[in-house]
Amino acid sequence: MRDLTKAQLTIGFLAYFATIWEFVYLRQFPNILTAASLVVLHLLLLLVLSYVLLAILEWVNIFDLRTNAVLTLLVLVTVRVLTSV
Repeated sequence: MRDLTKAQLTIGFLAYFATIWEFVYLRQFPNILTAASLVVLHLLLLLVLSYVLLAILEWVNIFDLRTNAVLTLLVLVTVRVLTSV
């Protein structure tokens, strides 16, 4: 597996676990199926966003992969926290 793919998956999962606590604990869901589907949708959304952001940052090629990964993680977590307020 390429380093870029590993970074994309790792950042996606890190952002997911950093932001899922607010999504699950502070919201009321009508049933368990709705909650499970929203949690899976949230995971897929963060994985896709991490893939796209890291791909764009690697294409621009300003920083190295490590710096791009940290920037992507910060952006994903910040956007998720700001949209929940």
